[in-house]
Amino acid sequence: MRSDPTTAHSDTSAAQGSWAAERHLGRYRVLALLDAHGTFPDQTSAAFPDATPEAWDRARRLDPAAFGPDDGWELDFRCHLIQGPGDRITLVDTGIGPAGSPASDWAPVPGRLPHALAAAGIRPSDVDTVVLTHLHDDHYGWSVTTDGIPVFPEARYVVQRAETAALDAEHTARRHVVEPLRRTGQLHEVDGRSPLPYAPAGGLTLLATPGHTPGHQSLLVEDAGQRLLVTGDVLVHAVQLADPSVRYVYEADPALARRTREDLLADAARSGTLLATPHLNRPFVPLPEHP
Repeated sequence: MRSDPTTAHSDTSAAQGSWAAERHLGRYRVLALLDAHGTFPDQTSAAFPDATPEAWDRARRLDPAAFGPDDGWELDFRCHLIQGPGDRITLVDTGIGPAGSPASDWAPVPGRLPHALAAAGIRPSDVDTVVLTHLHDDHYGWSVTTDGIPVFPEARYVVQRAETAALDAEHTARRHVVEPLRRTGQLHEVDGRSPLPYAPAGGLTLLATPGHTPGHQSLLVEDAGQRLLVTGDVLVHAVQLADPSVRYVYEADPALARRTREDLLADAARSGTLLATPHLNRPFVPLPEHP
């Protein structure tokens, strides 16, 4: 989501409801796992300075829980687990991580992901593949321990090559995630749209969705005539669902992010794709929606 250090406020009471929500698409079970909930450091109007009053009105109807007092932005930090076919398990993003993780300077650590996985009956060694939508610190927090040990010992961690290539040698994500995973041979870099590696039965497709970061990716789940898209940070707030042209100030390339978001949401609306987002206070969002 962002990488500059400030402080978010924790709400470990999970005011937004259950730690997990579930959907089924044919052979696939999709779990939206809530790692944490908190208040974003910036005021909402500062994070989305171009949004119109009309867009804000629509956003309030789409996600009323996002609007806190004093122009505060209330948001979830969510990961997604895809189970199937059979016993294959794919985890999309790993949240904010423990105390001392790179997100600790601004996000409501510690996150709850390990507890949410255990409650779902999933051990770290059960995870075959970890898809990192991008390398912002609230999306890779439980990938590697603070001692540099991969949390998911049997998993291949999949990231776009454009994402790793954009990191300089001293970037926190390179030091905290990329280099440790390369040392263990668990980092798998891909280029653009491709079937998810090591998922030979099909139905899981990586989509290049750049703009928020240079190598941002999303994951499309398709089966039994149904589609679900784990978006990552293509959109981070309901105001960007209400008006996809709205800029978020922490996008690496705002013009590209806008085109990506507009194209993705238009395609999702045409195809009736269900969205699974990390930061809206709703685990699943059907399209089209006409607030």
